[in-house]
Amino acid sequence: MSNSHPLRPYTAVGEIDHVHILSENVGALMSGAEYSDVTFIVEKKRFPAHRVVLAARCHYFRALLYGGMRESQPEAEITLHDTTADAFTMLMKYIYTGRATLRDEKEEVLLDFLSLAHKYGFPELEDSSSEYLCTILNIQNVCMIYDVASLYSLSKLACTCCMFIDRNAPEVLSSEGFLSLSKAALLNIVSRDSFAAPEKNIFQALINWCEHNSKENHAEIMQAVRLPLMSLTELLNVVRPSGLLTPDSILDAIKVRSESRDMDLNYRGMLIPEENIATMKHGAQVVKGELKSALLDGDTQNYDLDHGFSRHPIDDDCRSGIEVKLGQPSIINHIRLLLWDRDSRSYSYYIEVSMDELDWVRVIDHSKYLCRSWQKLYFPARVCRYIRIVGTHNTVNKVFHLVAFECTFTHKTFTLEKGLVVPQENVATIADCASVIEGVSRSRNALLNGDTKNYDWDSGYTCHQLGSGAIVVQLAQPYMIGSIRLLLWDCDDRSYSYYIEVSTNQQQWLMVVDRTKVSCKSWQTVTFDRKPASFIRIVGTNNTANEVFHCVHFECPAQISAPTPSPKEEKSEQGALAEQLSGGQQGIAALLLSANSMSRSQGSSVLPDLQRAFFSEGTRPVEPSLVPEDFAPVATSYMGNKKLFDASCFTSCEPVCDAAVGLLKADRARHAVLRLSPKPGSVSAEEPLMSDSTLLP
Repeated sequence: MSNSHPLRPYTAVGEIDHVHILSENVGALMSGAEYSDVTFIVEKKRFPAHRVVLAARCHYFRALLYGGMRESQPEAEITLHDTTADAFTMLMKYIYTGRATLRDEKEEVLLDFLSLAHKYGFPELEDSSSEYLCTILNIQNVCMIYDVASLYSLSKLACTCCMFIDRNAPEVLSSEGFLSLSKAALLNIVSRDSFAAPEKNIFQALINWCEHNSKENHAEIMQAVRLPLMSLTELLNVVRPSGLLTPDSILDAIKVRSESRDMDLNYRGMLIPEENIATMKHGAQVVKGELKSALLDGDTQNYDLDHGFSRHPIDDDCRSGIEVKLGQPSIINHIRLLLWDRDSRSYSYYIEVSMDELDWVRVIDHSKYLCRSWQKLYFPARVCRYIRIVGTHNTVNKVFHLVAFECTFTHKTFTLEKGLVVPQENVATIADCASVIEGVSRSRNALLNGDTKNYDWDSGYTCHQLGSGAIVVQLAQPYMIGSIRLLLWDCDDRSYSYYIEVSTNQQQWLMVVDRTKVSCKSWQTVTFDRKPASFIRIVGTNNTANEVFHCVHFECPAQISAPTPSPKEEKSEQGALAEQLSGGQQGIAALLLSANSMSRSQGSSVLPDLQRAFFSEGTRPVEPSLVPEDFAPVATSYMGNKKLFDASCFTSCEPVCDAAVGLLKADRARHAVLRLSPKPGSVSAEEPLMSDSTLLP
């Protein structure tokens, strides 16, 4: 007998997988009435079926056929009125074989099939059918599919339909499917800011819908029309003759239109999430500025002093600027700029948006901040057609240079405070275009490269002479900063003192951290009230070893969700402990330090408790110290023949402690007793594992 079968999946040795044969054999039952014990009637067509198969595949049929109701009687006939024979045939095939063919069916049959999948509780079938429907959307069927997706709360399918409708709004309004929308689906569509059709077209389409659905409340439907967006001529010649809106409604719209700022009107705009729409593909063009062609060409690499940028002269009245016209009114909340950055210059600027080039709203104001290189800008979503970038300052000359411009709508969450971004991730990185503009280092931007492991006496840090200079970091743009994290050089036991200041213009500085009277080592995490900052200045005031302040790593805001020690810090801790031990005690220290490393992976350290346990002086007991959860050494020390070490040790590190016991025995460390916390069937906490006499020479 052949082992090959076209549908047989590959299986591992020792595994048998004949599911395809099972599917074929069970599916064969569907073709006839043999062994059937229930019959469904749909559109006068009879479907013999098998109760046990239906009940095994579907909770609905299990309750229907075995729930004691009339349908549970032998040889029952069940008439279904809410579906079609074609759709029910597809469902029965899926129940018996696990397969369904969608590509050759009409949209109406597919939607009936989807309805059955929802009604009878086949979520996987719902998902697969929805995914297929997303691929066949067109102007004629999208409204019908959206109606069903809304009815059954199929969010992914509904969202895909909305995006298609938004991008083809004028065509959808004139389609036959639009007239068949339910009232709820209709209002959901036309109430969206992203349903970007002319308001006159929307009004006329709603009139047609009302005529087609005469029993609905027309007044509620007409409230979805944004009358102030229509011109006076349209209000008088189109809206007024329809008789669907009162004269007062029309007069109110005229009043709003005449008394409001243009940008305060509730405009509609195209929404294309996560895609740059300032491109020639989307019809965008640069309408003001010098060297217009370079700005939207997408080239962010090939530019120098002579080419590859657009520009405008910086004048006192800010009449100049670079203006971009989008292909159509669009909803945006995110802009990216590349300022010319082939040297260390900085710029100041602001950005405004408009619908008519007359009324401008400022969405970004960095006119009082120094900025450089890539700018990642966020603001509340706005509908606009025109975007104007106006440079107000250049630290080198009187020209504003812009290499690239992008604008989009993003679903990425962001927080704004006083118009500035409150970052959640470290923005003092090379990738975010931050730079070290003051300080001495063997490699540029060693402070910002994220390497907290590879540093020594000669490299891997940035420094300045105490009493003169500082370490200054420039961020690419101003942020609201409320925390900072530093790694001070820690290859020996030295300590530092320092303070930190922030500035937006490198002239006025505000101190946010003062540790001039504190001895500081290794990692430093500081928090303070959020301040606007483009520049951060770290000034060392003391070093116990020499006259230089050394900093290995800098980040803001502090990324403290999973802090890790520097290798030098852990090595120095181990060395300090090992220096005070000898012989077998060093082995004990190594084992306990391995437990300490395990505890570090959980965000804590038991090393201070171990040190207190081993090295207390005099006859005064060491105060017990508890550290979080599993790692809880309780240490007490006495001199002479009394207890030297009593640890209620790590519940998850018992093998480490057992090994330490063995080393203590072998080394016969003086007068020591090591105890473990009691476990079921283990030694009691009050029963010593070894007596004092066993440790005597």
